[in-house]
Amino acid sequence: MAHLLGAENVSVSFGTRSVLDSVSLGLEDGDRIGMVGRNGDGKSTLMRLLALRQQPDEGRVTKRGDVTIGYLDQSDVLDGDLEVGQAIVGEAADHEWASNPKVREVMGGLVAEVDWHAPVSSLSGGQRRRVALAKLLIADPDVIMLDEPTNHLDVEGVAWLAEHLKKRWRANAGGLLVVTHDRWFLDEICTRTWEIHDGVVDPFDGGYAAYVLARVERDRMNSVIESKRQQLVKKELAWLRRGAPARTAKPKFRIEAANDLIADVPEPRDTVALSKLATARLGKDVLDLEHVSLAFIDPDGSTTDRNLFNNVTLRLAPGERLGIVGVNGAGKSTLLRLLNGEIEPTSGTIKRGKTVKTAILTQDVKELDEVANKRVIEVISSERSSFEVGGKEVSAGQLVEQLGFGPEKQWTPVKELSGGERRRLQLLRLLIGEPNVLMLDEPTNDLDTDTLSAVEDLLDGWPGTLVVVSHDRYLLERVTDHQIALLGDGKLRGLPGGVDQYLELRHAMPAAGTNQPGSPAGKADATESTPEAAPQYSEAEKRDARKEINRIDRQLGKLTQQAQKLHEQMAAASDVMKFDDLGPLGEKLKAVESEQELLEEAWLNAAEIVGD
Repeated sequence: MAHLLGAENVSVSFGTRSVLDSVSLGLEDGDRIGMVGRNGDGKSTLMRLLALRQQPDEGRVTKRGDVTIGYLDQSDVLDGDLEVGQAIVGEAADHEWASNPKVREVMGGLVAEVDWHAPVSSLSGGQRRRVALAKLLIADPDVIMLDEPTNHLDVEGVAWLAEHLKKRWRANAGGLLVVTHDRWFLDEICTRTWEIHDGVVDPFDGGYAAYVLARVERDRMNSVIESKRQQLVKKELAWLRRGAPARTAKPKFRIEAANDLIADVPEPRDTVALSKLATARLGKDVLDLEHVSLAFIDPDGSTTDRNLFNNVTLRLAPGERLGIVGVNGAGKSTLLRLLNGEIEPTSGTIKRGKTVKTAILTQDVKELDEVANKRVIEVISSERSSFEVGGKEVSAGQLVEQLGFGPEKQWTPVKELSGGERRRLQLLRLLIGEPNVLMLDEPTNDLDTDTLSAVEDLLDGWPGTLVVVSHDRYLLERVTDHQIALLGDGKLRGLPGGVDQYLELRHAMPAAGTNQPGSPAGKADATESTPEAAPQYSEAEKRDARKEINRIDRQLGKLTQQAQKLHEQMAAASDVMKFDDLGPLGEKLKAVESEQELLEEAWLNAAEIVGD
């Protein structure tokens, strides 16, 4: 594979803190790399360096002369005075871009519902993000770098972006580098993972799930990661094995490789025990919406004839864990406000149990403005000195540390916290107030993957009713037991098939916005962007594929045993310093791993035919 760009011994410091310390790495043709790490560990800094948008303090960044880079920043860089069409295609005439099927696909996938002639300044955060992505993707850079591309995108937008990136290049062409907290997105598109921590970058093969497994193995072998973090990672891995239906199609050899690591890890939640606790705290009645309708409200405060909700009924049970997905503007946040008692319905009734105490984590976290000058530990201690998590009592300091506020950060004024730190702190404030109905509106915004695991671990032991609005399907599958959808028609729809069913429903709906004046979908032939139907296989082909899967499973089992013996032999040779033996053993191991990779690819191809 051809070299695209790289870093040689780069170092970056901010004040007295070293963010990157003599880091060397490279991006090759065909690489699809996800970057993970804690907030502030240097993910965005490393991406800016590789994009040649920042200079290192030491070392250098190299780039092949003809390589072009497309870069999506976290911040909004669009000119608010431009119309949407100008922001995306500049002064190009309609026929120039509309004749390109690749451009039409991007337009149809991202901005079909956006008014082509609206000023950028009038758009919502999600619409501006879609416009910025469309502008980047209609170009043809060799390397695409995306810094939190899923921020402000709904579930459907995230799914479209993942599918587009998977088929954008040939297998060994182009390069992708992405920073995101969306673990489903990482698993869907990435073939390698870079973990940035403590000034260094550790590479791993595979997406997020493979990275979690490899990190557990590394931590166990080296015994260098503290036990608390290791248990969190193991619990996350346990979820990968026992969790969402979307992950049960993982190859058997991957699941079996994880079993030894997590055999002693309990289920993420003891649902029965939590339900009993929730019933004791809440009683039988929690929150019921019965035949509720709510009219749209114009900016001037007057109501309209069109309902945001139309005769909907929703009943929350003690200990229920409900996820909400839906299109932008369908009323997800408004539904939380209805449940929280902040707004009254136009018609219908809302029943609240006598002991119900609600709390809501909003998207903007303005609730912390009143304590901006206080320090983190002071904010928590003033609320409550101790808290019960999973049946154990912990101090305010221990709880603060569990969500990533170390001894130094605990004494940081709130006004100096980053966006992710502010969300963590507000969540802690809510939990310490001991609500029995907790509502989270896009809780994953600005949080890194390690912090998300800690938040999920905290929620696992929380006995109460939980309602989560999120575009992060990994989080929804992880912390909620069932989901409902808001499709913009004023109704609530159950999703027994989870997020996958929601996406199927959206694909089956008429394309919203295609008849909107000025929208790109109205100017281009929409048939060009229609995805091809999945191939249909006969029963005979499926039977053959099942036999092939069984055969491959047996072969992979043998190869796994061979690899394990070779690892043991290499460890033994290293212990007695027979270094001459390591070379031949390493070659044998490499050959075994190559054969495993070929078989794994054959397994996945056969699984696709079977349709499991």
